[in-house]
This record gives sequence, C-alpha cells and structure tokens, in this order.
Amino acid sequence: MAETVHIAQMAEKLSDELFSEFFWEKVGPTNQNWPCEDKEHHSTETHPSDVVFFYDEPYSQVRTYVNCDLKSYAKDSIKPSAVRGAVESLAKQVACAEKSDDWRNLYVHDHVSPEICGLLFVYNHDGEYDKSFASQLTSIKTDKLDLPKDTKLVVLGPEDVFWLDNVRYEIRQMRGSSGADRLPDREHCQYFYPQLVRKANVQEEKAKAATLEMLTAPWIILQYKKPKSGDRRGVVVFYRRDGSTTQEFMYLIDYLRHYQVLGEDTDVQIKTLDTAPAAHATFQKAVQQYIEEMGDGNGDNDLATVVKAIKYSKMTQVISTFSSIELGMDYE
Repeated sequence: MAETVHIAQMAEKLSDELFSEFFWEKVGPTNQNWPCEDKEHHSTETHPSDVVFFYDEPYSQVRTYVNCDLKSYAKDSIKPSAVRGAVESLAKQVACAEKSDDWRNLYVHDHVSPEICGLLFVYNHDGEYDKSFASQLTSIKTDKLDLPKDTKLVVLGPEDVFWLDNVRYEIRQMRGSSGADRLPDREHCQYFYPQLVRKANVQEEKAKAATLEMLTAPWIILQYKKPKSGDRRGVVVFYRRDGSTTQEFMYLIDYLRHYQVLGEDTDVQIKTLDTAPAAHATFQKAVQQYIEEMGDGNGDNDLATVVKAIKYSKMTQVISTFSSIELGMDYE
C-alpha cells in the first residue's frame, strides 16, 4: 500500500514541476474528495480532485480551471480498460464540478469568469511504454461520456508527457545557460498568442501561460524580452513534428512571418526533439525554398535576412524518473 502511494506521488511531483514551467498555478487542496451532485446517476457519494491548476485565457475574459486526474502507471498497467475507466470517471468529476458549490468554494476565485475542464495525466513511471497511446483510447465512446456540452476533457498519454517534460527541461537548461541562447528570468517570459482577425488577444499582459490547446498543438512558442539588450525580443519555437518534409517547415516559417514573429529586432530559435535523421538538412532546404518563392529571387532582401537568421537545433532527450524510496523519505 505504501509503495502504491509513493508511485502515485510520482505523477503528482512531475505534473507540479512540468506545469509550473508553463505558468500554470495550483489552487485549493490536493487529493480532495467533494460531494457528488448526481449520486444516483454516478453511483458514488464523492468525487476526487487530485490537483486543480488554473490559467487565464488569452482570447477571452475567462480563467480556465483544470481538474486533474494524475495516473502513474507501469508499462503493463496501461490498458484500454484502465484508461477508459479513468476517462469516464473524470468526465463525471467535471460534470459535477460545473454545478458544485463545494467544488467552487474550494477552487474558484470570486472575481473571475471560470471555465472548468478535465485533464487525465498518464505518466509511465518505469519509462518502458513504447506503444502508440492512441490505441488505448479507441474503445472510448466520447458521445457517451457524461460531459457538459462544449466542455473540454484532455488526455495526455506517456508520449505527450515525455514531450512536455523535455520542453520543460530545455527551458530550464536555457535559463541556466551562459551562451547566446540564455533565457531571462520568468518575469520576462510569456507564451505567444498572435492577434487574430476574429480573435483579439484581450489579456496580453495577464494571460502568459501555455493553454491546453497550445500544449497539445504541433508547436509551443515562448517569447521573451532581453532586459540587458535594450529589451530585444526573443522567440523559441518548440517543434513537435518529425521534420521529414520541407513543406512542414515552410508552413512553420510562413506562420511566423504571417503573425509578425520574424523581424530584425527578434531572435528566433526552433528546437526539435524526436525528428527524422535528415531534419536539419530538410530545414535548411525549406529556408532556401521559402526565400526563393516569397522573395524577389536574388535572396538579398529583408525577408531573406530574417529567415536565414532563424536558428535550428535539437534538444537532448531526457526521461524524468523518481525513486519510490526517496519519495517515501520526504518527511517535510
């Protein structure tokens, strides 16, 4: 029993370290049970909240509250039945949290418009899971879940957790670097949300966190100001796709140009993790092709200058592991 508790603590510890780097904040008690609002339908007296995080949305005056179910599974425990049961239970939690005064009193701030969603966080604590996690989700009938309309429920499987953990690690490494790629302190950093035609970034100064949508997107963009360099702007694009085609890199470059990320006053880096062997060479070809197609043909113009200045590098892969013995000796 004690070992099971310590294994569960691994997911809690990792989620804490991981989401704090994406500017999520914790609120209220952890590992808290609260009364079910639909006991007959849900066949339970209470629901659990392992932890609740919150962040402000960039495109609306809303604060998102993420009710988390944290799972720490060994390779052989990651099965469709276990994942389906966890998703169905989390859906019921979110459905009740939407109408629970008890849950709101525990977790929701009085001065905001809240939006509640669910997150199933599946951490493979032995690091041996090597299958596609998507296959574990095929038996889940999303239209049968007891989930309020337009409410999000997101599942982060081992591959997603591995990716986000590596982004977290890279950010910390860059913040401690003494080189040109050094990141400034957190107060000078925020995640990038462009001003869209139909969606203005209405909380640009306040909404600095990476949303669930960004964390599950093909790339995560962190922007920062360099306080000792005349507030020169820096942008780091953490790129999740495999980089096997010039077209995908050209699309990324075009996105950066369209939303005015590229500029003479901005340093841009693209960082990848698990890519095709020739991804770096493919990126170089994409840069050359983009300049030829979008420029005046001679490659000697402002667009060519800023596109050529984009730096590309690969992150070092890490796997976060925890000792159940060490967690059991944490008396503080």
